[in-house]
Amino acid sequence: MRYEEVKADLRAAYDAGADDRAGMDDAPWKRAERARFAAHLREAGAKSLLEIGAGHGVSGRAFADDGFAVTCTDLSPALVAHCRANGLDARVMDFAHLDFPDGAFDAVFGMNCLLHVPKAELPGVLDGIARVLAPGGLLYWGQYGGEDSEGVWDGDAYEPKRYFSFFTADAIERLAREHFDLVEAVHLPIDRGIDQYQGLVLRKP
Repeated sequence: MRYEEVKADLRAAYDAGADDRAGMDDAPWKRAERARFAAHLREAGAKSLLEIGAGHGVSGRAFADDGFAVTCTDLSPALVAHCRANGLDARVMDFAHLDFPDGAFDAVFGMNCLLHVPKAELPGVLDGIARVLAPGGLLYWGQYGGEDSEGVWDGDAYEPKRYFSFFTADAIERLAREHFDLVEAVHLPIDRGIDQYQGLVLRKP
């Protein structure tokens, strides 16, 4: 399946589900992961943060309330509208083609969005993220995983059904180290038929 087809299906699925997603509960472990990254940001003196795959803006709003200058991007216009309704600077943008100057941000945050990128396309996406990070800037890469697989999830409740790419803990850390320095990795058990959540804090060399 071509990446452009994957993205077209993702946009349609998330546009259709945007209102339902806006009503979802914010899990305690997600709040803890944001707090963990925010602690790294404060230690590094980071001020500006780009959120990719921002969804309806719950993470972006939390970081903005924590004092960071937040820019949100998402492929779905309907989700970007929710971000804007939450008072966020939000733009419809493909994180595979980030339209920002080199070194524009001190940090990038991505929670459960890079898992939609086919494995063959991930190196280019990660290089694009590194480009918009300032030297020494921090990236949070978090996603479900634990197994090594990719493809359209036949049991997905969304229509069109979404494409997922999962990694083992060793594999995602190995790929991350090809593009960034690994600062910290947390692997959380998730009680929802998913093996684990992988939360990586990375630094641009």
